[in-house]
Amino acid sequence: MTDSGDEELSARERSELDELRSRVNALESAGPPRAARHHAFRSLGSVLLILLAALLSLLSVVAVWANSIVQDTDRYVDTVGPLASDPDVQEGVTNRVTAAVLAQIDVDALVKELTDAAAQQGVPPRVTDLLGDLDGPIESGLKQLVSSTVERVVTSSAFETFWVNANRRAHSALDKALTGQSDSTVRLEDNQVVIDLGPIVANVKDRLVDTGFSAAAKIPAVHTDFVVFASEDVGEIKTYVRVLEILGGWLPVIALLIAAAGVYVAFNRRHALIGAALAVFVAMLVLGIGLTVARDVYLDRLPPGASQAAAGSVYDALVKFLRAGVRALAAVALFTAVGAFLTGPSRVAVLTRTGCRRSIGGLREVATSAGLRLGAVGRFVHRFKRWIGAAILVIAAVVLFTWSYPTTAVVVWTAVITLVGFAIREFLDAPSAPPAGSRTEAAAH
Repeated sequence: MTDSGDEELSARERSELDELRSRVNALESAGPPRAARHHAFRSLGSVLLILLAALLSLLSVVAVWANSIVQDTDRYVDTVGPLASDPDVQEGVTNRVTAAVLAQIDVDALVKELTDAAAQQGVPPRVTDLLGDLDGPIESGLKQLVSSTVERVVTSSAFETFWVNANRRAHSALDKALTGQSDSTVRLEDNQVVIDLGPIVANVKDRLVDTGFSAAAKIPAVHTDFVVFASEDVGEIKTYVRVLEILGGWLPVIALLIAAAGVYVAFNRRHALIGAALAVFVAMLVLGIGLTVARDVYLDRLPPGASQAAAGSVYDALVKFLRAGVRALAAVALFTAVGAFLTGPSRVAVLTRTGCRRSIGGLREVATSAGLRLGAVGRFVHRFKRWIGAAILVIAAVVLFTWSYPTTAVVVWTAVITLVGFAIREFLDAPSAPPAGSRTEAAAH
């Protein structure tokens, strides 16, 4: 009986063991792949959302810049105003105005008047013939006179005032030019955005007359153009500018929401936040390189006769604030990545946090031993420490998002002040200590 019972028990145990093994095998074969597939889909979705957010962040910077150039008059004037004192632009304007003025002066007619006057005064024919050969020297002297006069006009403070006021008045016309409509001051002509320098020619004319060159009084009203922008693809640029102008206020918000969704969907959200920040940083790096390459391409495609130096200065001025926006957003992305990394469990992050905490704690102990009592403030900060940290981050984000045109300096100072806020929070973090009587009773027990 005992042997058969042992055999039955052994058989039952073997059966249960086999069943348990089969269940384990089933779980091992079915469970992990489903979890792996689930995590893979989440990771893939997070990566796609983060890449889309990085692309939209690139477009957002360009959109905000285009929107500011077209709609913000003060921003536009701040952009092109310094060009009045740029040597390359001054040289380009001087050459253009000088050529326009000389084209209106008939040197042959001046020589003929001179020879006729000499003949009437009874000058010998031989001398008259010599005067007739003065075409070259007279033309050279006139060019020197006109060029020096134009240069004095262009390098004067009056020209800077004229340039700024003219561009302020012309801002709405530039908007029309970029959207394909024409204007008398700034217009789109032969795939070029040009500015009429007629008032400068009139000023030069008056100065020439004042110097005693009476022939300049016969110069008619001249409308000569200074090319601000020229490209065979200006038609496409108009379309892009118009689209970016419409989307300028929404693209940053859309990019931020998509990035937040990518981080939320990720299996490891801290890693996803670091990845999103680095993706935006790379996008800004690509955009910065693209602006440099675009400058060279633009200068290579200038029409014949255009001043590459002046065109380069204009290009640099127009993209100045775009570059500033690129650097600012790259700095924000880099600080975000570093901050997310330092909150992680890596050895470097732990050592950094521990070192900062101990340093601030030591400073607090020194202040406490010197008589500082944190009291209710310390207890409040200790109780709501995380909420205070969240509030500091929210305030920093609000500052950056509400600042009209944040620069790299604004981003750096915001980061520094944020770190100071966290340091103050850590300094004020003093947990409530039990009263002295309670400590004595606890020690007695």
